[in-house]
Amino acid sequence: MTSARRTGTAACVLLLLFVLLTVLVAVRHGAPLPGDRALHRWPLDHRPPVAVATARAVTATGTGALPYALAVVAGLIAGRDTKRRCCAAAGALAVLLLGQAVRYGLMSAVARPRPAVIDWATTASGHSFPSGHATTSALTAGLLVWALATRASAARTSAARTSAALLLLWAASVGLSRIYLGVHWASDVLGGWLFASLWLCLAALATAPLVRARRADPTSASRA
Repeated sequence: MTSARRTGTAACVLLLLFVLLTVLVAVRHGAPLPGDRALHRWPLDHRPPVAVATARAVTATGTGALPYALAVVAGLIAGRDTKRRCCAAAGALAVLLLGQAVRYGLMSAVARPRPAVIDWATTASGHSFPSGHATTSALTAGLLVWALATRASAARTSAARTSAALLLLWAASVGLSRIYLGVHWASDVLGGWLFASLWLCLAALATAPLVRARRADPTSASRA
């Protein structure tokens, strides 16, 4: 199976899972799904000040200017010359921005309420599904992993894999921090991860012709 077919298959599976989860949330009119309440209650009884401060610091990295700056960095890493770096940076930023626009549309359409404000250990705004922080950090991590995979040589494969694992751990930590701080249900975070993964697959499929054209360009190797 080719890389494009694998990506297409993954996109279909992710789309099915995300649609299923979204429908479950919608038909329950935003009420918690099975397991949401239990995963929400546990942090309420396990919130020492140090853990709360750490969770707030982690969650702060999943919003604001940082993810967008990292998306640009991903493009700069992936490019092999000045022109390609600029194009890749613009493309990576576009993937993140368009993903955010679609997410906002989904959030407005589903309009799921957040958990009770009294349970929050940080500030939050807007609707709950899918989680914005989980989506943003997962998209950003995915773009950086793509950049590392694009540029990694055989000698640097181990370092690239380690970096990719750390990036995925960061994205997971941001999502989990939203549950710990009480501002999202676990299904919100799962929805964010599914949507981000689906969006990255769609971006990969959309840019596949450009990647093939670049590989077929005999001048590409000389610039590597």
